[in-house]
Amino acid sequence: MTTPPASSAPPAAPAPALPWRATAAACVTVLLWASAFVSIRSAGEAYSPGALALGRLASGGLVLGVILLVRREGLPGRGAWRGIVTSGVLWFGLYMVALNWGEQEVDAGTAAMLVNIGPILMALLGARMLGEGLPRRLLLGMGISFSGAIVVGLAMSGHGGSSVLGVALCLLAAVAYALGVVSQKPALAYGSSLQINTFGCLIGAVACLPFTRVLVSEAGRAPLPATLNMVYLGVFPTALAFTTWGYALARTTAGRMGATTYAVPALVVLMAWVLLDEVPTPLGVLGGALCLVGVAVSRSRRRTGPGAGTPAPAPGADNRSDTP
Repeated sequence: MTTPPASSAPPAAPAPALPWRATAAACVTVLLWASAFVSIRSAGEAYSPGALALGRLASGGLVLGVILLVRREGLPGRGAWRGIVTSGVLWFGLYMVALNWGEQEVDAGTAAMLVNIGPILMALLGARMLGEGLPRRLLLGMGISFSGAIVVGLAMSGHGGSSVLGVALCLLAAVAYALGVVSQKPALAYGSSLQINTFGCLIGAVACLPFTRVLVSEAGRAPLPATLNMVYLGVFPTALAFTTWGYALARTTAGRMGATTYAVPALVVLMAWVLLDEVPTPLGVLGGALCLVGVAVSRSRRRTGPGAGTPAPAPGADNRSDTP
């Protein structure tokens, strides 16, 4: 999961001429991942955690595989496979099962607060393992956003209890999420986002194959809306959103991409209001606003003085002109 040596790594791709594409890709990811919470709530009533993860990954892997064949992209470079396997097992597999299971053991608010530790771990691991650094604006923005996530979590918390097992599962999901992203970042130097995520999704599905019999049994008696939500999770929040995520991640740091996902709690509050008729509380609105403010701070740049011109990039600096 470490960055390949400079002598063996391929040269970094030149920054695209249109930076807005990476920004648009990150926005698509955040929007679809927020919608996943609404769909998981519906599908989770009929499908157990492992079966739901396998059904979602099978649907996503099928769609990604077809697109990969149509585009004739083939296999990624050899150097990508360590990151693909690691992210496939941890992020596509373990994360989804642990999160589905954890949300059955704790209330939604507690789950949201615990899982949002992931972006913080992502920034720390990115600094340690990928040498990305920890800019002060990033740390400040993540602190503001995490505070907002806590407020949203408190607003969403019901009267149900939170088991020790549920808390442990949500923490496990956060760690798997962070490790998966950090391991995927170097792999993107050897292949496209479509290649990396197609094979990562397929590896995650293989890791979830022990749940096959349960999935078949539950699918036979599940209501159609629950099954359609499971397929939606595979096609959009997985196949499409993970691909747009990889596209943006290849053009920025893991820490900054992690900070961007703090917009998800704010969008979940809004979607629950529009789609589920769950009127947000003032506390939820405040938390959502804090999340968005934190994302804005983490994505902002330090301004240079008047007449200073555009500073030259430091040796070895990443292509932050294309940061979404």
